[in-house]
Amino acid sequence: MQIRVYYEDTDVGGVVYHSNYLNFCERARSQLFFDAGRSPILENGHFVAKHIDAEYLKSAKFADILEVKTTLLEIKNASFTLLQEVFRADEKLFSMKIVLVHIDFSGKMTKIPDREKQFLSAL
Repeated sequence: MQIRVYYEDTDVGGVVYHSNYLNFCERARSQLFFDAGRSPILENGHFVAKHIDAEYLKSAKFADILEVKTTLLEIKNASFTLLQEVFRADEKLFSMKIVLVHIDFSGKMTKIPDREKQFLSAL
């Protein structure tokens, strides 16, 4: 997914705030569902971040065009792990592994529905 860096994403020097890389990756995860004609909010629940391991390699700057690449690393009964990387052209700027868990609307961790597991496995 491509993302342009806007002024609101940066500090006064035009460098992207560290927390915005997480936002960029969140947008890319949601877009995976939207591109498939689906919603990331499911009938019986949704996914929430449980653990993030992030590495900031280089800075993105105002007006950059970034590409967020998402790869499924592992899927379990109630969770899955993604690798998400942010690039400017061929230059990797940011990388994170994120563990997401499926929870129902009461907040209880539950099994990922089979339909969603099949969708995620195709990533």
